Amino acid sequence: MTDTSNQMWGGRFADGPDAIMEAINASIGFDQRLARQDIDGSRAHAQMLGDTGILSGSDAKAIREGLLTVLSEIEGGTFQFSTALEDIHMNVEARLRELIGEPAGRLHTGRSRNDQVALDFRMWVRDQCDAATQGITALMHALLAQAEAGADWVMPGFTHLQTAQPVTWGHHMMAYVEMLSRDRARFGDARRRMNLSPLGAAALAGTSFPIDRHATAKALGFDAPAANSLDAVADRDFALEFLAASSITAMHLSRFAEELVIWSSAQFRFVTLSDRFSTGSSIMPQKKNPDAAELIRAKIGRILGANVALLTVMKGLPLTYSKDMQEDKEQTFDAADALMLSLAAMTGMVSDMNANQDALRAAAASGFSTATDLADWLVRVLGLPFREAHHITGRLVALAEAENCDLPDLTLDQMRSVHDGITESVYDVLTVEASVASRTSYGGTAPSEVRKQIAAWKDRL
Repeated sequence: MTDTSNQMWGGRFADGPDAIMEAINASIGFDQRLARQDIDGSRAHAQMLGDTGILSGSDAKAIREGLLTVLSEIEGGTFQFSTALEDIHMNVEARLRELIGEPAGRLHTGRSRNDQVALDFRMWVRDQCDAATQGITALMHALLAQAEAGADWVMPGFTHLQTAQPVTWGHHMMAYVEMLSRDRARFGDARRRMNLSPLGAAALAGTSFPIDRHATAKALGFDAPAANSLDAVADRDFALEFLAASSITAMHLSRFAEELVIWSSAQFRFVTLSDRFSTGSSIMPQKKNPDAAELIRAKIGRILGANVALLTVMKGLPLTYSKDMQEDKEQTFDAADALMLSLAAMTGMVSDMNANQDALRAAAASGFSTATDLADWLVRVLGLPFREAHHITGRLVALAEAENCDLPDLTLDQMRSVHDGITESVYDVLTVEASVASRTSYGGTAPSEVRKQIAAWKDRL
């Protein structure tokens, strides 16, 4: 360990740790991603120390200007990070000392690395909530464009991956808009809850210096300081909420990715994905693989894994800070990267993909998809109880299967052989177009309803 590092630790340790301890203790390999947040927090802290008279104006100014120099070196790629200095905080402070000398040692007045790292990490996660919200919004716009283009394109709706009832392409796209709107709201809710500043909680008990925590909170965009110093340094709920919201979002992306994998297969041919988001085979020249969708489908594993990992780290920790909490960042960094990449890739795929309207319509018309419309007609026109209508429709489906045809292909005589009250007007409800057009209940699949929802979401976004 260098002398500088020993000075950082203080006089308690005559010797530095050996190489193994240094390796397990150091976090600079990953927490250097917090550099901007660390320097922003330190500059706000220095400003407050100067404003309250805890530091002289000249020292506060030297610190703030020196920190800008450090940030420019980091962002310019010329900064030399040292594992001997453990973390981003010590690396920044050591370089600041080289730049401005003795005043750098005054920066840490009234704070600890415990509230410093809690601040840096909270600010970083807050930024990621904003980034996720922007990424989700971009994907919602791409889905809205697809929905608007195909508001009246008929496709099969599925339950159990079996043809259930006809729906519209626009309606299906809008289902994911609704899912993503909840994801967007979750990130917004998490951001609001995490927007309390831990700076000034110091190691765990606050400080005897007359600091102004409200001033630093305001300067850093927080709503207020965290009200309890113990909780301020021990809390990682903000990261857990971010990971929980990320996990649910990734699950939604995975569900859509699975549909794109199925839909782009030769057996379905519902969509064609662009070459930008597909790959070929090294041996089979005809192949066009939906690899981007498959990789998005897999990202839920590492994102949910990060959520479980951090929950496991935190579940047994007494108040306040333990070194275990150093394991909070790598998981969160990785999950955030995976989520943003997945959102960007899905937005690209949705923007570029082409729906095969003919294949969608043909699939919608298969599998007796208008059977429910037939049952509803029997109730509405003949006045039958729904259970009796359900039974009659089942018999008509069995008859169509035996005749190797679909319901609209049965003759009127064949239908009357099951129930003699059926009339010619039954055929008006047996087309897939008529089926979707009739579903005009709020939130239904009728093109008129889909267009209302598209317009409403355009206004909201």
